[in-house]
Amino acid sequence: MNYETILHAVENGVVTVTLNRPEVVNGLNAQMRLEILHAVKHAPEFGRVLVMTGAGRGFCSGQDLGDRRTLADMDLERTLREEYEPMLRAIYECPIPTLAAVNGAAAGAGANLALAADIVIAAESAVFIQAFSRIGLIPDAGGTYWLPRQIGFSRAMGAALFADRISARQAESWGMIWQAVPDDGFQEVIRDRAEYLANGPTATYRLIKDALRASFSNDLAEQLNLEASLQGEAGRTRDFREGILAFQQKRPPEYEGR
Repeated sequence: MNYETILHAVENGVVTVTLNRPEVVNGLNAQMRLEILHAVKHAPEFGRVLVMTGAGRGFCSGQDLGDRRTLADMDLERTLREEYEPMLRAIYECPIPTLAAVNGAAAGAGANLALAADIVIAAESAVFIQAFSRIGLIPDAGGTYWLPRQIGFSRAMGAALFADRISARQAESWGMIWQAVPDDGFQEVIRDRAEYLANGPTATYRLIKDALRASFSNDLAEQLNLEASLQGEAGRTRDFREGILAFQQKRPPEYEGR
């Protein structure tokens, strides 16, 4: 697929998808959603970790309100079901670790696009805004799913109703994101974290994601049963055998991801 609205790069096992419509702070339109979906679905063919970031001064401003299909003319339900849901599910279900590198403002659907990733690292200058209520809408693009789970019901409600700017540091303290880092060292941190994951036990990372996500719906007995099953699967991987051998030989492991 020829990409028009994103940049796609692969280096050292890291697949980087850069939203590339900086003139509208990387606002999402139909073409970009399609291209993100394609890039995410095929990321495991090219690398062992996926990084999403934005070109220019922001991560993503959400739905492009200046798109040829204005919000007033859009069938919002159809757009969410047919365009947003496949993209978000692809990110959430991606078998390799996904990292959102939030380099600036992440607003509306742009904020929730970032929160769909396994790990979110933001520059200190970044902000997160659930801007939907400002134009008479509810949080979408997974916002009503991610927020209560990540920051609790009260904070999720406040973020949705007031549509306040949430700083990267505040998002970190609330548990919305993993880390807020100084702008000057942001790119270096992203590179180091992404390469760490790319060099890790990819199959194990997939099992970790499966186990943690299931815990929200399982009771203790169900979760202990799942842990045992997934740990058995992990114990049959080449990565586990390599990890044990490297420990015994006192050397860094060289994982293959299976």
